[in-house]
Amino acid sequence: MAGCGCQVPGRDRRKAKHMREKRITLVHGCFIFIILYIILSVGLYFIAGEEFRCKRVQDSATSDETDVPAGELTKGLILEQVFEAQTDIIDSISIKFATYARQNSGTVCVQIFSDEELLMEKILDVSGFTDNSFVTIQCEEPITNVKGETLRIIVFSETGTPGNSVTLWLSKHQARPDQKLLLNGAGVDGTLCYAIEGRDVLLQGKDYFAAAAVLGIMMVLYCLRIIHCEKSGKKCTGLSVILAFQKYGFLLRQLVSRDFKTKYKRSVLGVLWSFLNPLLTMTVQYIVFSTIFKTDIPNFAVYLLIGIVFFNFFSESTNMGLMAIVGNASLITKVYIPKYIFPVSRVLSSSINLLISMVPMLIVVMITSTRITKAILLLPFSIACTIVFCIGMSFILSSAMVYFRDTQFLWSVVSMLWMYATPIFYPETILPQRLMPLFKMNPLYHFIRFSREIIIAGASPEPKAYLFCIIASVVPFLAGVFVFKKTQDKFVLKI
Repeated sequence: MAGCGCQVPGRDRRKAKHMREKRITLVHGCFIFIILYIILSVGLYFIAGEEFRCKRVQDSATSDETDVPAGELTKGLILEQVFEAQTDIIDSISIKFATYARQNSGTVCVQIFSDEELLMEKILDVSGFTDNSFVTIQCEEPITNVKGETLRIIVFSETGTPGNSVTLWLSKHQARPDQKLLLNGAGVDGTLCYAIEGRDVLLQGKDYFAAAAVLGIMMVLYCLRIIHCEKSGKKCTGLSVILAFQKYGFLLRQLVSRDFKTKYKRSVLGVLWSFLNPLLTMTVQYIVFSTIFKTDIPNFAVYLLIGIVFFNFFSESTNMGLMAIVGNASLITKVYIPKYIFPVSRVLSSSINLLISMVPMLIVVMITSTRITKAILLLPFSIACTIVFCIGMSFILSSAMVYFRDTQFLWSVVSMLWMYATPIFYPETILPQRLMPLFKMNPLYHFIRFSREIIIAGASPEPKAYLFCIIASVVPFLAGVFVFKKTQDKFVLKI
């Protein structure tokens, strides 16, 4: 039967069954992927919270050099500040009072009007006022949808008497065209010393979910395309990547395990160094910059350690990725293996150290009594972006190393300069404003800044920070894929 070229029915059935199982697995994988996307999209919206959808804004009029008292706020005197709202939402208003360094009694009424509509009213007990300081008045309900509207702050006292009244501070500096100060209806030079804490709406909930739905539909359509290509035997990039990881997944795991074990081979402390390295580095730099150079960065220990952990990962993964092709020359020249496996495995093995380094970082966060909020659940986003960026850099460096062996020496200099160009142990506020666009081209700037915001501030960055992180990771990754793909065919001739 076999000699006449007839096919064995049992073999055909087994092959067909294998193809059906493979297709079912692919369908299940796509289904799980879409479900995870939905969970992550909804989770991001609620975990990121108000900070993700709104931006804090302060509108103020005060200048210590030109501030003067308005005089006692006695009964019958009404001071009115007209201004155009600079924020979508007003949460609170602060007004600067003086007490003439005495204990006064009575009350002051503060109102905010829009046209003839009363938006807020608060009665304040002046006996608790501190001389020459701002009194913050929190709105019981945020005042919404007021940006661009003309509002009026009205301050008066029904109990003020000469010798037993507070006064308001006025700023004599040049007022905005929209600001006008009135005293009993008559115009007065200057503006009231006030500050408004508010928020600008960056992202409406309906806009976010509409965008997420559109992206989700695109993902569903691409998953259907992958399933169709697998069923019809056609090729597409997504299917090729999935099949490659299915075929070489075991090899990738072995390479990651080998690289990780080799790093600590014959080391007495072994993996413990992943804990100690960032802590020791932080301790030395903390002593230097907090005592000798007197840095005034709030929560400097956590600020410093976040920068160290992320930059150490970048430095280690790129240095390992640099040698990914040259270091595996004997294997590459003997058997066919997709060459991109080697740089990817080096970065993934370094990622294990990154995750281990997160443990001492979180311990320092707790020791310093840094408030841990739900925003810390966003940390995997910055970690994932950093890993993708490092894979792209490893593609470029490993390709360059094959053709130009001095790359390793040049990279040691470049990485040192990169460290000083990244705000790790110094605040970004010291950077010249004219050079900020150049510093913001540094991908690590965005990853580290994002991580500090969610850990130290305990809040989600604004939406554009997510976009910057995605661009900073995807663009170098695509550039690395392009360079690697163009040069990989000649690796065998050069290594």
